[in-house]
Amino acid sequence: MLAYLTAKETPLWFVDTHAGAGVYSLDSAFAQKKGEFKTGIGQLWGKSDLSPALNEYVEQVRTLNPDGMLRHYPGSPQIALQMLREQDRLQLFELHSTEGEILQKQYAKLKRKISVQPTDGFAGLKAVLPPASRRGLVLVDPSYEDRADYAKVVTAMEDALQRFATGVYAVWYPQVQRPESKALPGQLKQLAGKNWLHATLKVMAPAKDGLGLHGSGMFVFNPPWKLEETLRESMPVLVRLLGQDRKASYSLEGWQG
Repeated sequence: MLAYLTAKETPLWFVDTHAGAGVYSLDSAFAQKKGEFKTGIGQLWGKSDLSPALNEYVEQVRTLNPDGMLRHYPGSPQIALQMLREQDRLQLFELHSTEGEILQKQYAKLKRKISVQPTDGFAGLKAVLPPASRRGLVLVDPSYEDRADYAKVVTAMEDALQRFATGVYAVWYPQVQRPESKALPGQLKQLAGKNWLHATLKVMAPAKDGLGLHGSGMFVFNPPWKLEETLRESMPVLVRLLGQDRKASYSLEGWQG
């Protein structure tokens, strides 16, 4: 989406409602103990049989690892920073005090149009829409550890679409056994009208105890042209490389009227 939207000269705003720390160390004791990256980016790193879009993504990760050793992982703010141009703007929100502080220190010295606010991204989104350039990509990706986040996402999107109907919005959500997770895509479809795309990636069967993350979904309002085509090429590759059992699969649906 960033690659497509930055092809036009007009300034672009990138807004991340839950930005995190920006960059993550994969050789830290915590990352090594959890080892989650090994079944994620670790499965793509060094592969030669990726789709063009996935190759572009790995190149963004490689920017932080120029020696070829996978030690650092870019979160969404860092990927945006690497891809956006001088005329573009990053608007980042992070409520968590520790990660917000890290993010502020990391980007404070950069001579770019970057704003980092240690506040609730749902509330902050209202204040920045519509962007001055009338071109924007908004990433909404809370942790959903609090069940209330599902309802907050729907409310935030309803308000955002009223303020900036032509913006591109990407809403991430976890595939878990909670009823709120299963209901969210349908609620977003009701808001979206005739221009949306919904992609899911399931890497394994749901746990028998009903706990744990077994996949992810992304719902995109006003998806850029050819995004669906790009995903149809890339999603089967992700299933093959990231799938952990025979239940691994993807789905892709949309409506562009």
